[in-house]
Amino acid sequence: MILEFGEFLVNVFYTIVNMLNSTSVWMVVSFGTAGIARAYLNPERMRKSSIGSTKLSGILWTTFAGTAVPICSCGSTPLGVSLYYSGAYLGPTLAFMTSTPVLNPVAIILTWGLLGKEVAIINIAAGLIMPIIVGIIGNKFAGDELHLKDLPNETERKTLIFEEPTHFEKIKDGLKWSFTELAVTISKYTVSGVLLAGVIIGSVPQSIIQNYLGNPGFITLFGITVVAALMYVCAVGHIPMIAALVASGASPGIAITFLMAGAATNIPELLTIYKTIGKRAMLMFLVTITVLSNVAGYITNLLLVPGYTPILDYDATSRTINTANKFIMVQPDWLQYTCSAILVAYALHALYKQLKGEKAKGLPIREIMKR
Repeated sequence: MILEFGEFLVNVFYTIVNMLNSTSVWMVVSFGTAGIARAYLNPERMRKSSIGSTKLSGILWTTFAGTAVPICSCGSTPLGVSLYYSGAYLGPTLAFMTSTPVLNPVAIILTWGLLGKEVAIINIAAGLIMPIIVGIIGNKFAGDELHLKDLPNETERKTLIFEEPTHFEKIKDGLKWSFTELAVTISKYTVSGVLLAGVIIGSVPQSIIQNYLGNPGFITLFGITVVAALMYVCAVGHIPMIAALVASGASPGIAITFLMAGAATNIPELLTIYKTIGKRAMLMFLVTITVLSNVAGYITNLLLVPGYTPILDYDATSRTINTANKFIMVQPDWLQYTCSAILVAYALHALYKQLKGEKAKGLPIREIMKR
């Protein structure tokens, strides 16, 4: 019994390390990008744009901007949160965080080459429509998450600012904010989410998932959504696996649902949205993506089944993977471990600050940890 528990802990530990390593580099890069963006997207300016309002054009802007960023949800979350706290309204923020992982440029190349142009075209169309719908729902049902009520008005702002800061000063201030406030907050919830996901994945026998995936004829749209969430899907890395499932007999709709729901929803991201933006935003994000990805999968099956022929050309598959690899930055192990250590250090710093602050209020440890 003790030996089995020890093996479980070791399995959970390695799962957590692998998950952190797969996301940490992009997250650190995103912190830097978010800082630079923050330098020029100040709340006053953002509020005057369509992105800071409920206009449809704001959702369209962030949707198309998200498609040009070649990162997964691990990297889009810091950027999305930065965009939000720079003054973007909830709808455009959720649209950006949806479109970025779903329409990753490298993922489109792999989907086209491994699953066929029909599936790729449907994936592109659904990947553009889904963020827009998520954004519209976000704007429609947004609560009191952020209204920028405390910003000074134009007259007050002119009296507070005596001269325009230089570009260097803007970038320095933006990076300072990103690598102190944003990084600490995001890392705290990301690492917590990875810990939770590691325990869940370690608790689910891999044989269950393998047996389920080993019987393509029994895979359902909702079932593959659950599996994708448990597997902590990368927008790129799991496309060859889903292509193999389709080649083994799974429907093409399974691929669409997997690629859309799996890339956009995972425990660390959902926890971060919940803690930094709000429960309402997280629930809208999760429910809308889950429903729409299953609807997209169902429509795909209606359009392509019967008659869909999986790609079984080994040479064509190899060429596609080689082409995609040219756009993928190979991250050395030392860099992954270094960035993972940075995230953990940020998370521990955030925990220390919380414990220190709450302890000063005289709260017992049990109440502090609940927070």
